[in-house]
Amino acid sequence: MIHKLLYSVLFLLLSCFSVSAQLKNKPVLEEEFMDMGLGIFVHWSMDSQLGSVISHTLVGASEDYIDKYMNELPKTFYPDKFDSDEWARLFKVAGAEYVVFTTKHHSGFCMWDTKTTEFNIMNTPYGKDITAMLFKSLRKYGLKVGVYFSPEDFSVLHSQGKLISRKRFGSQVTDNPELLAYDKSQVDELLSNYGSIDMIFFDAFKSKPLVNYVHDKYPNVIVTRGEMKTPEQSIPGGSMKGPWETCMTMGTQWQYKPTNENYKSGTEVIEKLIEIRAKGGNFLMNIGPKPNGEIAIEQEERLRELGLWMFVNEEGIKNIRPLPGIIKDGYLWFTQNEKENTVYAFITGQTEWFKGRRRNFLMKNLKATDKTEISVLGQNDLVVEYWPENIPESRFIQHKDLLEISISRAQRLYNDKVWPNPVVVKLTNVEIIK
Repeated sequence: MIHKLLYSVLFLLLSCFSVSAQLKNKPVLEEEFMDMGLGIFVHWSMDSQLGSVISHTLVGASEDYIDKYMNELPKTFYPDKFDSDEWARLFKVAGAEYVVFTTKHHSGFCMWDTKTTEFNIMNTPYGKDITAMLFKSLRKYGLKVGVYFSPEDFSVLHSQGKLISRKRFGSQVTDNPELLAYDKSQVDELLSNYGSIDMIFFDAFKSKPLVNYVHDKYPNVIVTRGEMKTPEQSIPGGSMKGPWETCMTMGTQWQYKPTNENYKSGTEVIEKLIEIRAKGGNFLMNIGPKPNGEIAIEQEERLRELGLWMFVNEEGIKNIRPLPGIIKDGYLWFTQNEKENTVYAFITGQTEWFKGRRRNFLMKNLKATDKTEISVLGQNDLVVEYWPENIPESRFIQHKDLLEISISRAQRLYNDKVWPNPVVVKLTNVEIIK
């Protein structure tokens, strides 16, 4: 008993030392991450069959529930409609640069062919390595590969005879040596056996020992949660220094919710992306596939609406930074490409903007120069379909204290000729007035 106590004390001291000696992401990787702008978060595990919150039903559950969950539920998980290429194509069309997949959530169920536990995808009727298939498809379509990994593991706690909880002693790797060793073995499998991994998201209250482990052993993998700020279901009030990432659901739940769900509209998703980018962050937008492996039509619809908008406007979302001291002016949000001396103005809050109609907007924080040029992303400013006498040229006038822009929404994107989503104006060689 004394030896165990001394070992625990020594382990805690070493854990504290590892936190103080924490390594960091490579700056070049952080810059590349900040350029990406949009990622897709995928929450999916075998309890999607229940339509429940992922993993958390085990906290406070009876022993009978836990037994059924861990021993019976895997026997019916059979995602025979899973098509990794179809997923990757959809994510690519949506405009994403990276995808973060839940390889293991808090329950401890592993979505890969692990040698560390029988509680994994290979011991289901499906019996195939979903993680391997998805990562291969993501790379095929030029998407960066991200691993979501929960250091907290309810299956380990249960096997240790501990009460399943996220906030009791022993639930974190900093106070559970066996759990830390187990997690390291699983991280090694994921980061060594599945090709080049670009990022890892550690979802736990305490993960510094694992963060340091990754930095030391896998220095080309960027750590997001665990090192950088990753606000969940919220957007900060202003910009934050360095890389950060908002992760947010399409509806109210991370995993597939077949009933009682309320989805954000496509316009809401697009406007949240704009706000996050104007404040300098990345948007990790979540989906929750169905138990059979299909992406629910409600989620696909929003991804495709976003995809159309990104196909037109991604220049203002990717490879940009926030405009210093200026995030928003009325209905207008701003980003900038410093290398090209370009500012992008995102015009939100516009309803019933019919094709070919002109609208004017005033800006108090930008000033035109003799080299300033203006255009609307996606359109040539030369023609409006079926309206030859309409000249949709983008224009600007510099008043004493205000820059006035005058633009037409000339591109026909919907059949009813009304576009509900933001229009993006590109301004080059303008002065920023702080």
